[in-house]
Amino acid sequence: MNSPVLLKDILTEYLYVIMGLVTFFAAYKTIKDKNHPSRIPTALFWAILGIIFTFSRVGMLWGNKDIYIKDVYIGYLVLLMAVLSALKVVKVNKFSESSEEFKRAAADRVGNKIFIPALALAVLAFAIAQIWNKQLGTLVPLGIATLVAAVLGLYYTKGKPSEMAEDGRRLLQVVGPVNILPQLLAALGSVFTAAGVGKVISSGISSVIPEGNILLGVIAYCVGMAVFTMIMGNAFAAFSVITAGIGVPFVIAQGANPAIAGILALTAGYCGTLLTPMAANFNIVPTAILEMKDKKNGVIKYQAPVALAMLVVHIVLMYAWAF
Repeated sequence: MNSPVLLKDILTEYLYVIMGLVTFFAAYKTIKDKNHPSRIPTALFWAILGIIFTFSRVGMLWGNKDIYIKDVYIGYLVLLMAVLSALKVVKVNKFSESSEEFKRAAADRVGNKIFIPALALAVLAFAIAQIWNKQLGTLVPLGIATLVAAVLGLYYTKGKPSEMAEDGRRLLQVVGPVNILPQLLAALGSVFTAAGVGKVISSGISSVIPEGNILLGVIAYCVGMAVFTMIMGNAFAAFSVITAGIGVPFVIAQGANPAIAGILALTAGYCGTLLTPMAANFNIVPTAILEMKDKKNGVIKYQAPVALAMLVVHIVLMYAWAF
């Protein structure tokens, strides 16, 4: 018997459709740009992503989860996107970027008010999630807060919706195929867990850490989370694998409070997020937005000392608080 469709599932699908419309707009603008250096392949890439976001679970829009695109076909589409990315034919027309004069004039006009939508997004998402967490989950509050922040952004900048759509499209294309990396890495974490990678890690660690040594178990758990997050680019993807392989047998089984140990392990993984280009939404996207010269490691170089210091703090806190 099928489980009932929840409100959060329906609203989540609407958010995916909105994201799909953004990528369709990027494809449309690209195909119309006669000066684009790689017009057809770039438009194809964004159109495929739009199809995946908009139609993969389209029946959920009216509560019917039986209307969808089969996962195997979505997989083929993702592979096609990967081929386009690997061939480096997904490009951006640099002449479509805003001029320095326009950016400076806009910054002087808006000033610090530009931070109001960003702060409102965080505060509103947290508030909605706290009040309606069971009904809406975590993604829907973030989506609602994003839409409200977009309206606030238009109000304070005196911009037009068409300008917001155009600049959103431009930023999407500046970042490029890296936009889809978080989704791919999260899926990879599920694959690793199903493949039993956690058991392999557990067997390897057991030959190094003496049985019953709590401190070494804590160090292995925190460092393992950070390192595997660097590989996966996503702490959530790493959490299930490392917790199954190290956290449960070497920390929780030794008497640690699962809630405290688990949350500290997850945030220890975020220390690894600060150290890897695989965490594209944290470390690659900002370089594109800030137009840094070092596109690959510019942000990471500044974050590394803080990340390493915080990793040590996590080890101390888990050892002191979880037992």
